[in-house]
Amino acid sequence: MRLALRLVGLSLFLGACTANRERAQPAPTRPCHTFSIVARDPATGELGVAVQSHWFSVGSVVPWAEAGVGAVATQSFVNPAFGPQGLALMRNGTSAPDALKALIVSDQGEAVRQLALIDAQGRVAAHTGRHCIASAAHHTGEGYSVQANMMGNDRVVPAMARAYEETKGPLAERLLAALEAAQREGGDVRGQQSAALLVVRGQATGRSWEDREVDLRVEDHATPVVELRRLYAIHQAYEHMNAGDLALEKQDLPRALAEYGRAAELYPENLEIVFWNAFTLATNDKLPESLPLFQQVFAKEDRWIELLKRLPAAGLCTEEQVRSILEGAGRR
Repeated sequence: MRLALRLVGLSLFLGACTANRERAQPAPTRPCHTFSIVARDPATGELGVAVQSHWFSVGSVVPWAEAGVGAVATQSFVNPAFGPQGLALMRNGTSAPDALKALIVSDQGEAVRQLALIDAQGRVAAHTGRHCIASAAHHTGEGYSVQANMMGNDRVVPAMARAYEETKGPLAERLLAALEAAQREGGDVRGQQSAALLVVRGQATGRSWEDREVDLRVEDHATPVVELRRLYAIHQAYEHMNAGDLALEKQDLPRALAEYGRAAELYPENLEIVFWNAFTLATNDKLPESLPLFQQVFAKEDRWIELLKRLPAAGLCTEEQVRSILEGAGRR
């Protein structure tokens, strides 16, 4: 299949070359035919990309974003260099439309490229080469662009645009809604395989690990967009756990417990979330409230008892507290 796609790409590339581009060059070698969206949230300044493709690990190739700079989706017979190059141009003050022009004008394979950029000011631009495999199109709106190629039908791009515009909530939710709408309309004519969701802050903090607010990938899955939605829910649960930890550091116990409780609601089957919720209660004079949670955890996996016994040595609780928890939970 890969060889066939490369041969198709070579044929299309050679047919697209104009008279002043007659010099042969290798065909694009990574055919990420797919649908994607780049967008900026006008309220928060967040920038994001979401993508799905019938190609392994699409998240390692198509989506690029940098806090305070912009976002890029590079696809079709993809040139991965357009990701870092596009960000570099925007980082240096080039608008998204001008950055796109700079990338495309020097690209001898532009006829088979699909590319979209958005900058930190919300300026957006997209390109769909005339030899991208049908159904191929893009649509730019206020602060976003949706693009797709090798789709099952021409309804995919309009459906993505509508879903993004009509969905409320955080940027990540709106990006996911666009992917889900594309899939409902038929999506990639070849089917499904991988997906990714990347959201960065509106302003850079100088700490790249904090600037990436959402960074999720589904590398190979029968229903990757569904799986991406599931992972996003887990991501949200752990964000509430992090907020709870921060609240504890500030000695705001009510806020911490509320955050831990919300995390448990979002991901109730995760025993770690339940365990630390119970532990926080038990070590803050709320032992009776903690015991049903500890019993729930211990009934499913004894390993959490062993972890609990190791916590006094780490200075997280006392031996007496551990004994009280185990006795109260019926585990002496």
